Amino acid sequence: MSNDGPTRRTRYAIVGTGSRAEMYLDAITGPHAGVAELAAWSDTNEGRLDWYDARLRARDVASPARFAPAELGEAIARHGIDRVIVTSPDWTHDRHVVAALEAGADAVVEKPLTTTADGVCAIADAAARTGREVTVTFNYRYSPRNSALKRVVSSGEIGEVTSVHFEWVLDTSHGADYFRRWHRDKDRSGGLLIHKASHHFDLVNWWLGDTPTRVFASGGLRFYGAENAARRGLGPRPARGSDDSPLRDAFSLDLRDDPQLRGLYLEQEAYDGYLRDRDVFDAGITIEDNLSLVVDYAAGASMSYALNAHSPWEGYTVAINGTRGRAELTVVERGEVLLAASGRPTAIVDPSARPDHVDGGAGRPVGEWLVVQNHFGRARQVPIPAGDGGHGGGDARLLAEVFRGVGEDPLGHAATWRDGVAAVAVGLAGNRSLETGNAVRVSELSLGIELGAPPAQLSVRGS
Repeated sequence: MSNDGPTRRTRYAIVGTGSRAEMYLDAITGPHAGVAELAAWSDTNEGRLDWYDARLRARDVASPARFAPAELGEAIARHGIDRVIVTSPDWTHDRHVVAALEAGADAVVEKPLTTTADGVCAIADAAARTGREVTVTFNYRYSPRNSALKRVVSSGEIGEVTSVHFEWVLDTSHGADYFRRWHRDKDRSGGLLIHKASHHFDLVNWWLGDTPTRVFASGGLRFYGAENAARRGLGPRPARGSDDSPLRDAFSLDLRDDPQLRGLYLEQEAYDGYLRDRDVFDAGITIEDNLSLVVDYAAGASMSYALNAHSPWEGYTVAINGTRGRAELTVVERGEVLLAASGRPTAIVDPSARPDHVDGGAGRPVGEWLVVQNHFGRARQVPIPAGDGGHGGGDARLLAEVFRGVGEDPLGHAATWRDGVAAVAVGLAGNRSLETGNAVRVSELSLGIELGAPPAQLSVRGS
């Protein structure tokens, strides 16, 4: 009989306790409590910590120690932190990752890895100096439908990939939401090419096992924003929708309708003045809502990509062409956004994150279809295993690997910081292309690492 004592649980700290932190908190205090322990947490808004603290107490979970975000390094030493989960706003990711690595902890960071080339360089330097591990949580990789497409491409069934067409549409609930909150400020989010599309670009990099080399982008703010609203004849609009005044219209969000949004944001405004429900037709929005890209890859393939943030339905289509045939994946995450008697949308904000409430209706049924067809052959539909939970079933699988380690993984789901760089590189190059009107080579971005090889072969300059 073994004399070994109980296995020590990995001690975690969380930085940033907005809505994105929920799935990590629930995982640590729920199915992975036997291997993980939340020892400390931090947020710039004390009220959000109070709200989550009440949830933990209701589950008989001890309250973690609190620390200021700027004191992350000290908190790691004081509380014996092994890993730091970074779920703070995008523009703060690099500073928290670097602080964690330099203090001797590994980092788990929500996508995007960072929003700037300087942020990439800082993380690359810290990772090289410390040798610590950085995991980027690209949960869409783990979705069974996306894994099924990866399996088809990796098998060689469609031959050598020559091109990709990828279109993602965000509806007037989820897509509009990026224009209500801090994401509307490009200096903070990097725009949708960084915040949202890093998911998409990572999928393509992963499906192809390749890295981007050149990007040309076109797009702009064509639907949301004050100028577009005025051009379409929208009149004066109240300051907001979740006080005593009437809601503006179907594009408005009432934070009182969702217990989490009310508890995390509406009831915590006194602490920092942050408004989660700003008008999508405000002045001063600096991100784009329509984007098109052409991306070249190191092995020779190219991708045409389109993103629209005001679609009547939500989902994506991807077609991968090869020398032997074609694979097509179609996903409808929400088939329509309908209005209740109040005039407010009945659907939740993000159908990919909380699928239980999605009702696609009869007009455009919710579902997913993967079709493969070889040259001179009939099309066949590839079965997709069922995926329960958020992001097409990807969240649960991702969390299991984050907290319990990567087991046998022939498809290579786990993403490192280098994969995070390869994903944001497309967005960074795309943003520069939007500014200059020219195609931009990724090598021109001064990222501090070489991206001329597939992600597994990336190396840090000077290391």
